[in-house]
Amino acid sequence: MKALHPDQALFPGEKPFPVLPGCEHFAGSEKLIGKAFSFQEEKGPVFDITQDCEDGAPEGQEKEHAEMIVRMTNSKQNIFKMAGARVHDYTSPFWKQDVEILVKGAGEHLAYLTIPKPTSADQVDEMISFIQDTAVKCGLRREIPVHVLIETHGALYDARKIAALPWMQVLDFGLMDFVSGHHGAIALSNMKSPGQFEHELLRRAKTEVVAAALSSGVVPAHNVTLDLKNYDQTLSDALRAKNEFGFLRMWSIYPVQIDAIVDAMKPDLSDVEKGISILMKAQEADWGPIQHDGELHDRATFRGFWNLVKRAKVSGVSLSEEALQRWF
Repeated sequence: MKALHPDQALFPGEKPFPVLPGCEHFAGSEKLIGKAFSFQEEKGPVFDITQDCEDGAPEGQEKEHAEMIVRMTNSKQNIFKMAGARVHDYTSPFWKQDVEILVKGAGEHLAYLTIPKPTSADQVDEMISFIQDTAVKCGLRREIPVHVLIETHGALYDARKIAALPWMQVLDFGLMDFVSGHHGAIALSNMKSPGQFEHELLRRAKTEVVAAALSSGVVPAHNVTLDLKNYDQTLSDALRAKNEFGFLRMWSIYPVQIDAIVDAMKPDLSDVEKGISILMKAQEADWGPIQHDGELHDRATFRGFWNLVKRAKVSGVSLSEEALQRWF
């Protein structure tokens, strides 16, 4: 009898936790989106691209901008099909137009849709329902994953409700708007490090976003680093976001940030190699408890190591040929 695959043995009947690249790169204009696709082709499928209808669209050209994103999403440049789009926020008269154009024109290829600046779970629920209805009208049979930016007081208050909504895949923390929404109670200098990790209101917000996301099987994503061209600062910020707060993904808004975030978010190679050895032993033992280097391991650690190995795969970490043949 063939040994069960880890997904079948360790997570039977459960909603699978999304396994996503650790970096999400934002691009607004057609030129920058094209460059992002070129970077993706060069570096491999180790980061997603978010094409921006919100801040990227020139005023008065919102329709044309959304149509451009459809064209780019459907183009041969999008070789990995790892490009999503951010629509306008709930208060904008253009968000429904964005959804209709994007879903009708590129619904089969959109990696996700990102909703910015909600102030309540009800707003997100309404927007997701509209996305779902539009998908049905267009004859789509797939779910379009939804990402939501937590960057207002109301959204943070409702973060757990938002994370539990259908089609949810990622909760993003939006630092800049969140700081601005405190009307001076948080100094603007805390948009940069070290303040963004040390101010108590920001620490609370970040931990609440991560806890809300993980409680519903949703990926928590960290905000940008404002020092655009500083690889070391971006790397440091990404490591702190991952190691101190539990974020599994982070935004990039400048090319040099991509490598820093990918490097920081990828699992440690020694942990991956240990995990592969343990999972192979476990699979051969029909997923019963095992010993490895004097340690006891059971389903709890198997699950952790399997998630680690899957994240390593999407992060570009080289896996052994045997692991690839067994599980991928």
